Amino acid sequence: MHKALLFSAGLLFAAQAMAQSTLPAIDVTAAEIKAFIDALPKDAISDLPIRVVTVGNGKAGVYGVFRPQSLPGDAIRHDTSVTEIYYMLEGSATLVTGGTITDEVSAGNSPNTQRPNYRGSAIQGGVSRKLGVGDVVIIPPNVPHWWSSLDSDIRYLIFRPDPEGLQPVR
Repeated sequence: MHKALLFSAGLLFAAQAMAQSTLPAIDVTAAEIKAFIDALPKDAISDLPIRVVTVGNGKAGVYGVFRPQSLPGDAIRHDTSVTEIYYMLEGSATLVTGGTITDEVSAGNSPNTQRPNYRGSAIQGGVSRKLGVGDVVIIPPNVPHWWSSLDSDIRYLIFRPDPEGLQPVR
């Protein structure tokens, strides 16, 4: 798990780190990640920052997510320039990306980027894939995504490179 996590994080931060050669390394240990996600409420969908840092021309964040099996959630689309990279830590589920959101409505601004979110009940015409421990998926900006079914509770990390620097530093 460590090698895959480091590889994913390395891909995420490499471009920003190269832009500023004096940028210090930022560590987020496996123990920090586990403790953070273990402390999240087990009766709600959580997507909270573990660490967000300024990296040269923007910001980059590592977020911990706990999603209970009983709450797969709505389809969502973020109106932002932020890419999301999911790294599955525990559990398995089906993620749908692309297509169009059924009955899309405004859902207010994202607390992570202060840009609009849109939600709906499902996705039509998207690509469906089963994700499990160790899997990584990269979701480009403004692409609808939806956990259509969860086989269990899931825990995952989201890496968010933010070229606009909208994420609050943590």
